[in-house]
Amino acid sequence: MSGATPDPSEPARDANAISRLKLTQALQRARYAIAWERGWPHLARLLTVIGLFLVVSWAGLWLALPFVVRIVGFGAFVALALGALFPLLRFRWPSREQGLARLDRGSGIRHRPATALTDTLVTQDPVALALWQAQRERTLASIRRIRAGLPSPRLAIHDPWALRALVVVLLVATYVAAGDERAMRVAAAFDWNGVLSPANVRVDAWVTPPIYTGKPPIILSAANKEAAMPAAGPLPVPAGSTLIVRSSGGSLDVVAGGGVTEAVPAEQPPKGTNEKHFTIAGDGTAHVRAPSGQPQWKFTAIPDRAPTITLAKDPERQARGSLQMSYKIEDDYGVNEAQAHFAARPAEAKATAETRPLFAPPQFPLVLPNARTRNGVGQTVKDLSEDPYAGADVTLTLTAKDEAGNEGKSEPFNMRLPERLFTKPLARALIEQRRILALDANKNSDVFTALDALLIAPELFMADEAGQYLGLYSVTRQIEAAHTDDALREVVASLWALAVTIEDGNISDVDKALRAAQDALKQALERGASDEEIKKLTQDLRAALDNFMRQLAEQLRNNPQALARPLCRAPATRTPRGNCSNSSSRCWKTCRWRSPASPATTTWSRRSTSLAT
Repeated sequence: MSGATPDPSEPARDANAISRLKLTQALQRARYAIAWERGWPHLARLLTVIGLFLVVSWAGLWLALPFVVRIVGFGAFVALALGALFPLLRFRWPSREQGLARLDRGSGIRHRPATALTDTLVTQDPVALALWQAQRERTLASIRRIRAGLPSPRLAIHDPWALRALVVVLLVATYVAAGDERAMRVAAAFDWNGVLSPANVRVDAWVTPPIYTGKPPIILSAANKEAAMPAAGPLPVPAGSTLIVRSSGGSLDVVAGGGVTEAVPAEQPPKGTNEKHFTIAGDGTAHVRAPSGQPQWKFTAIPDRAPTITLAKDPERQARGSLQMSYKIEDDYGVNEAQAHFAARPAEAKATAETRPLFAPPQFPLVLPNARTRNGVGQTVKDLSEDPYAGADVTLTLTAKDEAGNEGKSEPFNMRLPERLFTKPLARALIEQRRILALDANKNSDVFTALDALLIAPELFMADEAGQYLGLYSVTRQIEAAHTDDALREVVASLWALAVTIEDGNISDVDKALRAAQDALKQALERGASDEEIKKLTQDLRAALDNFMRQLAEQLRNNPQALARPLCRAPATRTPRGNCSNSSSRCWKTCRWRSPASPATTTWSRRSTSLAT
């Protein structure tokens, strides 16, 4: 088998092909280098002009110059830019011959090697062709040393004072100094609206704080070129204030930045005027570009602080299970709402996934010292004796809210809610089971067992009261048939009603009527009702008190054992509009209310003898 004989000229042809490729790439780089050397000096001059324009803008010079000077200055920069671009009109892309000439100079080889490779031979003489081919091969072999070289635009010749370096330094310094106002300061160079605006244009600008702050409007400008507030220092205003700018006799152009944003006017401006509204939610600026002559206003938004509320003293238990709380309220603009929130403590409610309370912890509004309290001490008395959480360990938290929606909370205070004191054993047992069921519905079976156990020996608790036995039996059957939370809530209400009936008999209804009359008179006095209304409520209270005393006397006649317990369970307290006092030997209660509109005083008293055992 005979193999093909390799051609010794093939490696030479491959090497020549690679050399030609390198020559082509070097020629392309040479033309790019020549183009850069021709165009970069002119581009550098244009970039220097642009940089100088940014330096002037970021330095804030346009803001301090009149509108006419702004136009002249901007025109000067445009002329300088056109002068820098004008030589580029004569720019021509380097030719192939110019690129070969650059390669010949950069190769360092005599007899122009790059140009020689592009030459052609006209004669067909074999000897000349052989010499020509040998010369080309030698040139291609040395092509590795051909280089286009780096561009050399020679900027030092075009800028001997190195102004470009100074512009770069100023550009960096003014960029940092301008901060967030860079775009606004550059845009000021194009603010020419004031040149074309009429001369008799009036501009009025003012800041309206939110109504709840109680602060008057702040006048910024009362006429054209007359500003009430200086343009330099920021103006502190409440957060949420409204900036209103109104012009008459011309167009209105306002530029806002930062936390100042444009808002929709709530009302139409007066006829013949232009008006714009802005909301000052944070630190920002506003500038009236047209009509001209107004300074740039800077605003510092003062946030509305959350109110603070603290207990002035520990909550106190009042007569018949009422709770009295004294608290101190502070706010920068005034509190318009305060509430007391109670939460069951883990020791009492065992807040786990298995606990299922039937009622939410109590919460109720607090009485404010004033309509919009900025600093004051308030007091609220709330009757929680009938609440299912009465007698439970809870955590008290007071909250205060202003009109801006900010809310402040007091430190949690652990306490036990006051409860009504029951003296009869059966009533106490029913109240205890009521609280257990109200705080955890899952214990309904335990409560049923406890109530059913009381029915085993009724003679021990209900010897002479068949009605109590029947009521207890009815409640026991009611809890046995209760399968929903609503039904269990009805059981809780039945337990309370039964316990009160056992404790007080038929006096509970008239007691409620008496307390309702007292509350109605107290609320009327607090809101400053008329003398006629005070007189009517006083008569209602006197009638309710007489009815209560008749019922109490009748109960004492029917049940002489009730004399063994005192009628006054707690010392009387002093209220903002009453004065109550007790005697040690007898229970005296005298309450006085004075109408704020009349010096007339209504007085009544109740006296009962307390037999101590």
